[in-house]
Amino acid sequence: MATSVRAAADGSQPSAPPGPRPPQRRKAGSPWRSRLYRLDMKATPYAYIAPFFLTFAAFGLFPLIYTGWLSLHRVELGGSAEWRGLENYTGLWDSSFFWNALANTFTIGVISTVPQLMMALGLAHLLNYKLRGRGFYRVAILAPYATSIAAATLVFAQLFNTDYGMINGLLGVFGVDPVNWDTDKWPAQIAISVIVTWRWTGYNALIYLAAMQAVPNDLYEAAALDGASRWRQFISVTIPSIRPTILFTIVVSTIGATQLFGEPMLFGGSLGIGGGSSNQYQTLSLLMYENGWVTGSLGQASAIAWVMLLLLLFIGAVQALFARWNRKKLGA
Repeated sequence: MATSVRAAADGSQPSAPPGPRPPQRRKAGSPWRSRLYRLDMKATPYAYIAPFFLTFAAFGLFPLIYTGWLSLHRVELGGSAEWRGLENYTGLWDSSFFWNALANTFTIGVISTVPQLMMALGLAHLLNYKLRGRGFYRVAILAPYATSIAAATLVFAQLFNTDYGMINGLLGVFGVDPVNWDTDKWPAQIAISVIVTWRWTGYNALIYLAAMQAVPNDLYEAAALDGASRWRQFISVTIPSIRPTILFTIVVSTIGATQLFGEPMLFGGSLGIGGGSSNQYQTLSLLMYENGWVTGSLGQASAIAWVMLLLLLFIGAVQALFARWNRKKLGA
């Protein structure tokens, strides 16, 4: 107040009170720091995923390309490569061993995949109910998957032994003659299919169980109000709801059956490399192994590997077409 009166007496204007200082602009960083920051933001994601692509290129892409190159040449172990074009593929077309292995791969795949997935679906449906000790059962059905292929195959080879196996012993109780599980074609393939089914049923059952638990309970309640039994609920509610998962397991199991190797090789013991004494359970993988490492024909073994790749691509294409058709059907 005194200052204002004094300023009025002097005829001068009073000074304004000091206000806040205007914000000062920060000095821009140097250009190389900005470029380094932008480079870091763009390159860091690629650096994180680079180990996977480098590993895939070294152990996946390069062997694939190199195998394709070998399939067009005649290569012996320890020898040089000689260009032959499509001769290895035409040789497979004219080879009875190739068609026998292809047929065996198909039949073993069918008689192992179909029962396996049906049993897995039934086990998953049972485990989906509120049972006592469900956790123990879920771990128990996964135990065969965690078992070594060699251990499981050797045990089943003893069970299916023609002379002293337990299977023939049980068949004898019911008056059935002993079955030659080693040398007869269909018994040998059934025995191998039993090993595959035993090992993979629990794994697929847990996949189905996870899909079933994602089905809304409202659908089951509505079906129960309509008077549907549990079997009708399973057919009309559960199966349509997990249809994509069923299709996925069919494709994966088919791919696994195409690459079947360990079970038929170990089942016959010393005869396992050839798939039995008469090649009665020789698969494509066994034929590829025999051509590559027993007879030393790396070119023909590479051709078999590429034929298997084409079969897998064909299976994947059929699966994609069926999935698209299924989506259109559901959308309609």
